[in-house]
Amino acid sequence: MHTAPTNGAPGDTRFVEMIFPEQANHYGTLFGGAALSLMGKAAFVAASRRARQPVVMATSDKIEFHQPVAVGQLVELTAHVTRVGRTSMTVDVAVVVETLTTGERRPAMRGQFEMVAVDAHGGPVPVDPEHLSSKEA
Repeated sequence: MHTAPTNGAPGDTRFVEMIFPEQANHYGTLFGGAALSLMGKAAFVAASRRARQPVVMATSDKIEFHQPVAVGQLVELTAHVTRVGRTSMTVDVAVVVETLTTGERRPAMRGQFEMVAVDAHGGPVPVDPEHLSSKEA
């Protein structure tokens, strides 16, 4: 897995993952739990980049599965921090599936995650305003 900022803005991330049999259900498609894990990882990276401190997932919401993802296909996850509160951040994650042999791409799933900045004991702490992007300041 390779992660890179999507446009240099704090709180953005993008990465790709090849889907292998151990991530599949009995239909040969990406297991929903494995998909949520990948999406949660993308949300974690985006929120961590934005806050520059430890974060945890508080909720996942509005998870939509549009297309199945078959073993051997590639998924591209894009995560973007859309809201910053005092201690929490909302991260939207979009997943596009790509068939490598044809180049066909289509939306596969989308979800929203609430991530919370935490201290060493797991208690919520304010997100550092020093890391605000120019749009948020």
